[in-house]
This record gives sequence, C-alpha cells and structure tokens, in this order.
Amino acid sequence: MRDILPVLNGWYGAGVPFGLATVVAVSRSAPRDPGAAMAVGPDDQVVGSVSGGCVEGAVFELAREVVASGEARLETFGYDDADAFAVGLTCGGELTVLLRPVSPALDPAFGAVAESVAAGRPVTVATVVDGPAPRGACLAVWPDRVRGTLGTPGLDAAVTADARGGLALGATGVRHYGPSGERREDAVRVFLHSFAPPPRMLVFGAIDYAAAVARIGDFLGYRVTVCDARPAFATPQRFPAGVEVVVDWPHRYLRGTETDERTVICVLTHDPKFDVPLLEEALRRPAAYVGAMGSRRTHDDRMRRLVEAGLTERERSRLRSPVGLDLGARTPEEVAVSVAAEIVAVRWGGSGVPLSATVGDVHPPVSL
Repeated sequence: MRDILPVLNGWYGAGVPFGLATVVAVSRSAPRDPGAAMAVGPDDQVVGSVSGGCVEGAVFELAREVVASGEARLETFGYDDADAFAVGLTCGGELTVLLRPVSPALDPAFGAVAESVAAGRPVTVATVVDGPAPRGACLAVWPDRVRGTLGTPGLDAAVTADARGGLALGATGVRHYGPSGERREDAVRVFLHSFAPPPRMLVFGAIDYAAAVARIGDFLGYRVTVCDARPAFATPQRFPAGVEVVVDWPHRYLRGTETDERTVICVLTHDPKFDVPLLEEALRRPAAYVGAMGSRRTHDDRMRRLVEAGLTERERSRLRSPVGLDLGARTPEEVAVSVAAEIVAVRWGGSGVPLSATVGDVHPPVSL
C-alpha cells in the first residue's frame, strides 16, 4: 500500500472515486502478505498488486463493481485441484481480499492518512471486514487523535487502543471483537493496517561496499544513514540520493541515535579503533540485526577485544560476523546482496538454504 499511496492520493485529491483492494488474510503459500494492495482508478488505470499476477484480473473487475455500487465486498481466492486456473491462485495458497470504494465523501480521512505516511508519521487504518458493523467502515488512528468510526463508540474505543499498541512495530492483521468492542468475541472482524515510519539501516564505514549496501537498503525500504569519521570518504556524492551521510565517530553517533527492534546496523569500518567501540554500543541496544565485515582472522581478533571490553556471551552472540550469507560474493554489489539476504532471512526466520532443497510451504505463516 505504501508504494501506491502517492497515486491514490492524487486521485483522491481530484475527487475521483477508485476501488481499493487490500489483502486482509493469507494462508499457506499465498504470494503476498496482509496489507498488499491494488487499486483501479480513472480510465481503468491499475496500480499495485494483491497476488503478483495470479488473481489480478478478477480483482480488477470486482474493484470496478464496488465503485459502481458504492458497497464494499469481501472475496477469498484459493486453489482448487479441479479448476485451478479458473480460480486463479495456482500457487496453492489462499488469500482474502477486501474491496471498497474510496472517495472524499466515503472516506474523509484518507487524505490525512496518505499525508502522514508520506511524512513518516505513524498511523493505523482500521477497516471492518465482516460482522454487524458496516463492511468497509474505516477508523484512522494516530498516537494523538482519531478520525472516522466503525459504527459504535465501544468498538471505536477498543480498536483505537489496539491500534495504538501496534503502531510502534507496524503490526498488521485481523482482530476480533464483539459488536460494541467486547474482547474475546468474534462477531466483528477488523483489519488493522499499520503504517509505522520506515525502519532504519545504519551503515558505518563510507567505503565502496557501504555504497552498495546503502543502495540495496534503500531498495528494501529502509531509511538509510551512512556514518564515517573521515570527511574525505563521507560525502553525499558517493552515495545514492536519499541516503543520509554523517561525518562523526561511529560510536558517538550511534550513542546519540535512537534504535528499535527493527533497526539494522552494518559495521563495515574494518578497523578496530572504529568498530570495537561501535560494537560495544550496538550490541547493548535494541536492533534487529548487527553485522560486521571482516575475515575470520579479523572476526577472532574482534571477539577477543569485545571480551576484554566486558561484553557478555549473550551480547556477543548477537553479532553476525563475518557479515552476510555464503553466496561466493566478490564485488561490492554482490556482497551487498549477500548482506541483504541475511537481513531478510533474520527478519522472517529464513534458513538461507536454496528453496529447491527444502520441503513444505514456500511462505510459512508469519506471526503478527
């Protein structure tokens, strides 16, 4: 959804109704996660995707229908051995899609949501999927305010509390409530789609490898910062547009920088006077991933220095070193792919083993 919001906001600002299809639930090997979206706008223009191509044709027609009728719909697409290609989702999974019409009259908060997402401010959009509450009704929840309603004050209050609880990590998924927001009931299903600010990638060491890692980090949706103490290397011209470049001692910069459980830290300084103080700081703070470049010999020396610095075995065990997966990478770009592959594997619990050597679902269920 985040990628197509600029287009949707343009249609919305022009007062043009459009049909918005959002994946609200998946099972088995469904190709997209909850929150994936596709929209059909003026002149049948299509943006986004809900399945990577499997059911887009059917969703296109349904999106046009909800714009014409003004009423939201819920559709499930799955695999049927007898008629797989007619069903469309031939990968063997199942996905449920909520389709709803969007316009300034139907969704007064949409423009404010799009503005917040573009500015990197957290917001959750709660939408009724099924139940006695009006299907497609939306409630936008910010840390300090709400807009819209799901039908009853009790339901609004319960959903607002849950939405704010999940904002920090961008938790997205379906929650169940009673008609007036009662817990432990399932009369109403509400899809909470959280837009947290992009996670941060902090790259230390302004070398050629850092430029490649920064480029792929930006591609993966991270807000990337490159930091180096050497002004001659830490110049914006050496890095992709949009990447922040900071001249500072790495450990000092990290000490003054907020991190969370989604933050990725890549230490490419390859120099003990930089990376040991930096890793002392990095391994003692919240982060999803801490990786450091170097040979086996460099790694052994680095670990010895970290022991001398007083880091515990648990703290040291968080370090991914040498950084990256074993892809046989040589060039900076290949190494960046190796590092990115390890970051993705850590994020989703992947093994790094070729899929051809595994069995079971390609996309195991993800806990939200």
